[in-house]
This record gives sequence, structure tokens and C-alpha cells, in this order.
Amino acid sequence: MITENLFEARFRFIEEMIRLSADARTDGHHAVVRGVEQLSSAPVWASDIRAGVGLVLAGLCADGITEVWDVFHIDRGYPRFVENLRALGADVSRVAAEPDR
Repeated sequence: MITENLFEARFRFIEEMIRLSADARTDGHHAVVRGVEQLSSAPVWASDIRAGVGLVLAGLCADGITEVWDVFHIDRGYPRFVENLRALGADVSRVAAEPDR
């Protein structure tokens, strides 16, 4: 169980973690997360810096390819994030978004 008393919308990313097959739920200022055998890949949206990093790390653990959108949040707080993860052996890359047609 995780309790957040400072930022009202801190748990917005829980919905994205559920898309990755996490067993999680929120109740007000609390989030309850239970371990699962394996996460599954999915496209997810980073709502803030910490959520974005958490989603990237969860995506690295997931089966398949996970796309994390709105990574500009991550860029604000973690310069050279992709390069640093690669240096640690992660299979991660930055892909330019396709323009809307």
C-alpha cells in the first residue's frame, strides 16, 4: 500500500500500469499494488516525470514491446535517460512519433 498526501493526481499513472497487466487499484490517497507473474506490453502515457520513468522500467520488464508516450516529462528530469539505460544493458530506444494524418 502506498499513500500520497502531497499531490492530488499522483496516482493517474496507475491506470497505465493496469494496461501493462499490473494488479493495482486506487482509493483516494492510497494505491494498493500486488505482484504479478508477468507484465504485458501496451502503449502507455506518461503523465509526469516519475510516472514516465516508472512506466519505462515496467515496460522493460514486460513481455513484448511497450511504447511510452509524452516522454518530454522524463526529459525534464532525466537527461540522457535512454543512453543511460542502454549503458546498463537495456533494450530501449527513442522513436519519433508519426505526424497526424
